Amino acid sequence: MLPAYIQIHNQIKEEIDQGIWKIGQRLPSERDFADRFQVSRMTLRQAMTLLVEEGVLERKVGSGTYVAGNRIQEKMRGTTSFTEIIKSQGKQPSTQLISYLSGKPNKKEQAHLELRPMESVVRMERVRFADDVPVVYEVAVVPKKFIARISEEEVTQHFFKALTEAGYKIGKSQQTIYARLAQGIVTDYLGVEPGQAILGLTQVSYFEDGQPFEYVKSQYAGERFEFYLENN
Repeated sequence: MLPAYIQIHNQIKEEIDQGIWKIGQRLPSERDFADRFQVSRMTLRQAMTLLVEEGVLERKVGSGTYVAGNRIQEKMRGTTSFTEIIKSQGKQPSTQLISYLSGKPNKKEQAHLELRPMESVVRMERVRFADDVPVVYEVAVVPKKFIARISEEEVTQHFFKALTEAGYKIGKSQQTIYARLAQGIVTDYLGVEPGQAILGLTQVSYFEDGQPFEYVKSQYAGERFEFYLENN
């Protein structure tokens, strides 16, 4: 027989899946839940803590425990565009273009993109949305030679699709993920509080022939996005 806190965990999770408890809804107090399930508050707290750790619930200091909003998930395998990720989860993607400038690559961009100092790049700064909710702020650097015949709108709105239609074959990507605290203008772009946890991602994407075509640094609103690994 499963421990009592696991049974309570499973019951609450099932009720959330069934829509009895809605996303963003405040749950009853631990005392009320403990009375309902006829267990001690310590046992009830074990179940709630596990649900919080799984991202199903979230605690707000001084306010209570709430059903967490659905997070968008990206599988850490292969190379997939943001647009495809969002659409695959039944949401509507959109993009706010902040800047789109041509220039020369810095030393780090030269190294990641295997460019000579005098080659040209396009540096685009964007905020990406899912159902009009800001999810990620990113700065992407692309060698200009790959997009010379592609319009700015196509590049900024559906970059991978535009490359594919231009005859390029998308290959692998290398990603580095790190944790950081939101600060500066990013807090406004993502609608988060200064000091709130966010996910940083640095990614280099390659064509099938191994040639790098994009170097991007992204900052994701941690409560709205998560990465997961899948092994074969």
